[in-house]
Amino acid sequence: MNIADQNDLMTQADYAKKLRPLLPAAAFQADPQKIWILLINMAIMIVGWAIASYLDRWQWQYLWLYLPITLCMANSIILLLFSTHDLMHSAAIANPVIRRIVSLLGLTMLWMPPTLWKAVHNREHHSTTNSHQDPDRNYLASQPNNWGKWIQNLFVPSSEVNPFFLAIGMGHAWGMHAFRNLTSVLFFNNQSAQYPVFAFSVSEKERKAIAIELLVMIGLHSLIFVGLGFSPIKILLSYFLPIWLGHAGLMFYIYTNHLLCPMTEVNDVLANSLSIRVPRIFDILHINFSYHTEHHIFPGMNPNYYPMAQELLLTLYPEKYNLVNAGKAWQLLMATPRHYVDSNTFTDWSGTKLVKCPDLHQHAPSLKT
Repeated sequence: MNIADQNDLMTQADYAKKLRPLLPAAAFQADPQKIWILLINMAIMIVGWAIASYLDRWQWQYLWLYLPITLCMANSIILLLFSTHDLMHSAAIANPVIRRIVSLLGLTMLWMPPTLWKAVHNREHHSTTNSHQDPDRNYLASQPNNWGKWIQNLFVPSSEVNPFFLAIGMGHAWGMHAFRNLTSVLFFNNQSAQYPVFAFSVSEKERKAIAIELLVMIGLHSLIFVGLGFSPIKILLSYFLPIWLGHAGLMFYIYTNHLLCPMTEVNDVLANSLSIRVPRIFDILHINFSYHTEHHIFPGMNPNYYPMAQELLLTLYPEKYNLVNAGKAWQLLMATPRHYVDSNTFTDWSGTKLVKCPDLHQHAPSLKT
């Protein structure tokens, strides 16, 4: 089932109740070893900046030799998000103070205060996935054509996007997502802001925590600039390029998670979410983030067990489960508009083009590949 029949939907809890007895208990136990992934990638960033601090001693014709380090740092930024994302869904760190400090450090290169992440992702997105109340869905065609909607329309993959702006957007879309939600809760926090996809509110305690965490992040980024001596070439190669490339890599995953799927008012994660198939090396590098539907059924599950959950979904719900090769998912994003007219229909900025959500089962990979 690809096009959502609102009368034939199940809830996330229904799937979890069905699958959990079929999975080993270890799948739901906190895995402290995952903390090492986060810490190792923090260390990679620090080593990268330490090496960059000496770039002024390199002859200019050898500066390209730093680019492999830039790529390693970009991958570490991807992993800082993915590992912190898993950490904040699990109980791997029991002490709340240590958990908050580690989460803040893990999300600093994403400009995402952990208290805001808990609100926008753990609370809002997971409970209202791809519904009208989800801050991570496509904009609605009926929403005002404000600057937030215009920028997203300019950046996201679609049948109308300009390749130049798509390339720029891959490195900046995450920042715009963070900026929209940050300013909405810090300056308004009453759901009156029109420019976010969906304006949610947080408690005053959370609002204060978000502001403090943001100030700490600004301080940490300032320290990076100081450590690099405000040198343009050092900042470009070890700060901006890793951020742009890292954000582009994580946005490739994020764009495929839900943007091709129909909206559902019942949180049926098999209808409103998509898992992609990537080369095995990327599942190893990115701790199985491609298994996104599995994550939505069991947010706190050890990612090592996502493949086992996928096999169960393919067996129990072959007519509903969405699995598409990563390349095909990208092609479908580039072949469809990005604004919802209704639950099952996309349109473009002008509202003149109407396209049904693609039948993802037509593009399912062979189970033998």
